[in-house]
Amino acid sequence: MPQPNEGPHSHANTGGCTSCRGLCKEALKEGIYKNNPVTCQVLGICSCLAVTNRLENALVMGGALLFVLTLSNLLVSLLRKQMPHRIRMVAEVAIIATFVIFFDQFLKAFYWDMSKQLGPYVGLIITNCIVMGRAEAFALQNPPLLSMLDGIANALGFAAVLALIAVARELIGSGSLLGVPILSDAWYVKNVLFVLAPGAFFTAGFLIWAMNAIHPRQPSESGV
Repeated sequence: MPQPNEGPHSHANTGGCTSCRGLCKEALKEGIYKNNPVTCQVLGICSCLAVTNRLENALVMGGALLFVLTLSNLLVSLLRKQMPHRIRMVAEVAIIATFVIFFDQFLKAFYWDMSKQLGPYVGLIITNCIVMGRAEAFALQNPPLLSMLDGIANALGFAAVLALIAVARELIGSGSLLGVPILSDAWYVKNVLFVLAPGAFFTAGFLIWAMNAIHPRQPSESGV
């Protein structure tokens, strides 16, 4: 039986495959909902405010984080026993930067218009607290499969929040989604404020408040 001080992601395997499945399920729940990196930990806010004026931008940024976070978590976990402790953060940044550069070059080669719209924000994933935090706090202490699932879960949680903010901002601010008109100009007056920075702050703040109102965190709960 786990000791009281063992967290939900402790990988002490006391129950065989059942224990592994439980840990994987808990990792997915934590990243996507229970300990969402944006609504609970308030990380990655820069991207939430900068690229959510259009749903298309938000989806691409979410895909970028999914690619980088999943593969960097996996590689850090695979190398965790060979990585000297004193240079671990330098190694983590190098791993993360490699995947970020790969995705950035992919966008420039095959999706140039989107690359121009996102500007420097894809490159700034290197400094995103979510990616570095999961590598340092999770991937260094857990096996590859569990670390990869943790990366997928946190990236999906981040992408879901970006998408929700972008839907509200684009719909209210432009009356469209993915460039397709949804609200008719005949009866709806576009609120340009939501396309601008103040609309991003308001929408993100409201979403964080709503998610925490629906699922209030107990004093004993702590981020991993």
